[in-house]
Amino acid sequence: MNQVLPPLYTGPLEGLSPPKVATAPAADAAPARDLLDPDHLDALLERFGARYDHGDRRAVASLWSKWHFSALIAHGLAANLLLERDLPLGLDELHLVQSPEGQTTGLVLRHVGRPLAGLDPHARFATLLDDHLTPLVEALAATTGASAKVFWSNAGNYFEHFAGALANHPMAAPDVAEPARALMESRTLPDGRRNPLYHPVRYVEGEGDGTRRVRRLCCIRYLIDELGVCGNCPLRRDDRQR
Repeated sequence: MNQVLPPLYTGPLEGLSPPKVATAPAADAAPARDLLDPDHLDALLERFGARYDHGDRRAVASLWSKWHFSALIAHGLAANLLLERDLPLGLDELHLVQSPEGQTTGLVLRHVGRPLAGLDPHARFATLLDDHLTPLVEALAATTGASAKVFWSNAGNYFEHFAGALANHPMAAPDVAEPARALMESRTLPDGRRNPLYHPVRYVEGEGDGTRRVRRLCCIRYLIDELGVCGNCPLRRDDRQR
């Protein structure tokens, strides 16, 4: 087993398993590119939605994306910020390990990543943003009718979370999270496009309970009655009822 990535999985990443590395993935590993096929994605969300009694498809897709983005971003950000390596996370290179319900439970990489091609905030995350998140968010929005902003908010929530968590990693330099923070503080990308990861989270003073972490946008999980809202929801009760 290649020993480049395993040292990452300690401290704040202790509960995660390293991605598998295989030039020829096992037959049960699904090509990530399949997620862009509308029929495949629709069937996957149908399977995943069974646990929620096939509730609102938009909320089901949002919840699926949370599991997927969490796995993707945790590994990608750790290698990027701690090792300065660009993992092969593009949809054309990556394979996925999935549960029978369609939940992403692991990643299969073709190799352990390349040295970062550039160190400015956008260039170092371009594979993650342009080759995976952007086309997948567009596919999820087109298949479900949910706003693309919901899925970008889910991705941004994990991007901000893991950037902060990695600051406490034993391998972290004092300014390890700075490139991720710089990206989140930029309204636009170098080509002038709106930055979908701009300020995904804010911290507000609560009433008697200290500072509260609040997402920029709601993940709409409350559309499934038995779930309600997450602990970082930005909406008030009357907003949700409307």
